[in-house]
Amino acid sequence: MLILAIDTALDACSAAVLDTSTGKTIALESQAMQRGHAEALMPLIGRVMKDSGIAFGALDRIAVTTGPGSFTGLRVGLSAARGIALSAEKPVVGLTTLAAYAAPVVAENGEHPILSAIDARHDHVYFQVVGGDGSPLIKPKVAPIAEALEAAQHSALHLVGNAAKLLAGRWPADAVPALSVDAQPAPDIIWVGWVGAAVDPETAPPRPFYLRAPDAKPPKDQLQVSAQPAAT
Repeated sequence: MLILAIDTALDACSAAVLDTSTGKTIALESQAMQRGHAEALMPLIGRVMKDSGIAFGALDRIAVTTGPGSFTGLRVGLSAARGIALSAEKPVVGLTTLAAYAAPVVAENGEHPILSAIDARHDHVYFQVVGGDGSPLIKPKVAPIAEALEAAQHSALHLVGNAAKLLAGRWPADAVPALSVDAQPAPDIIWVGWVGAAVDPETAPPRPFYLRAPDAKPPKDQLQVSAQPAAT
């Protein structure tokens, strides 16, 4: 299966083309950034596709991260993925950033759980816990850091996600130590592709996965104006 993977949900703008039948990454580009995804993404995808030597019409699927993450950033990736899928008449699937973070550890077929955590600011994190085989143990949620630590301190586990070091730094002294701490600022785009190849399109729609409302909201007067019927 030829997969175009896209990620703009956190602090990177990334795309890759993978061939899952051979296990090869054909082309890849990832740029660290906190802002500017909208301007950077389409030129970056163009370069990746050119480097791959593969036409959009030859792809089998597009995979894109759906969040949690930056409200603006993740919508940039989703819009691009949907547009490419519509134009190329290909299916598009969505996967959470939490799942993408956990994927490399799940692939090791270990026995210990994985806690994926993303900084939600204001002393909160988005987090989930999965078993070593990827089975859900704690569903994705946004919660105070203390709650994430409480959920994780009863067994040895792996910490992944951009909040992994944040949790490790506040790890309770009487808790079982974390087995590993991987605090990448964004998921590995290669694993976005691999997870995207594995999911069922029927159960993995390319829709934003917020867990909470965005911090930025339109002013009330703007909402009132937009709610008024247009003049005829």
